[in-house]
Amino acid sequence: MSTIVRIPTPLRTLTGGQDEVSADGRTVGELIESLEKKHPGIRERLLDDKGVRRFVNIYIGEEDIRFLDGLKTELKAGDAVSIVPAIAGGGPEAAPTSSRRGPEAAPTSNGGSAR
Repeated sequence: MSTIVRIPTPLRTLTGGQDEVSADGRTVGELIESLEKKHPGIRERLLDDKGVRRFVNIYIGEEDIRFLDGLKTELKAGDAVSIVPAIAGGGPEAAPTSSRRGPEAAPTSNGGSAR
């Protein structure tokens, strides 16, 4: 059974620039093996010795396979698989603050500005 797989931009160098490719497999694991045969190198970008890499998400429709049966998740006719790289960084501690104002705008103890 052939399944459409949506490929994120960072992996398109492995698929000849294609944003969607087809692959065969009854499970997500078999699908990745099929992708590897057609697009060598993609498996190592998706999987490590523990399974799906930490910063890679694989969805069947809207469902993350981590919450299904992982690589053993069965595929059905018409399923669309999306590979989505996780985005990291930019937590609240990285948010801009108002301290970018110069010292002349710093408040003083009487509520005014220091000048």
